[in-house]
This record gives sequence, structure tokens and C-alpha cells, in this order.
Amino acid sequence: MQRLNFRFEQGEADGAGRQPQVVGVVSSGNLEVLIEPAALNGACEIDVHTAAVGFDAIWAAVLADFQQRWKLSDVRISINDVGATPAVVSLRLDQAAESMLEGTQ
Repeated sequence: MQRLNFRFEQGEADGAGRQPQVVGVVSSGNLEVLIEPAALNGACEIDVHTAAVGFDAIWAAVLADFQQRWKLSDVRISINDVGATPAVVSLRLDQAAESMLEGTQ
């Protein structure tokens, strides 16, 4: 397992006061995303636990693209991955952000 940590500063979509959300399931080729409010001075932190070791640059690119789309602030995201493709990672992250910001599950 590999653990990666990312922090994006100066987001705009405030997660404060929102309900935590979980999307996806940890199983072969998939991942689980937990998104929750956190007092981070306007930042978004993303922690990744992955079985796919050595894909740091790909994770960085996918997460930077996600943050560019959503511009989250005061949000912590935890990802448990067992080898999902970048497309699935993006899909699950978008589902989590939408669920949290719109209050749906």
C-alpha cells in the first residue's frame, strides 16, 4: 500500500457545515471516497491509500484536474483505492463533491 497526500490552497466552494458523504466501494478495481468538511483555512486536503504503487504523477494530475473543476475549500477527502483507473477516480470524486455540495446521496 502507498499513501499519498495532496493539499490545494484557496478554494472557493466552501464545505463548512456540509454533511460528510461516502461514494463507491472498495473492491477489485474500484475505490471509495469519503468527503467531509474540515477547518483548513480555505484549503482542500486529499489523502490517498492505494494498492497501485508508483503512480504518484498520475494521481497528482487527476486530483489537480478535479480541484480545478470544483475549487473546494475547507474539505478533506480520503480515498481508499485498489487499482481504479483515472476515469473511475474522476467519476467517484465528482460524485462525492456533488453529493456533498448539493446535499444528496
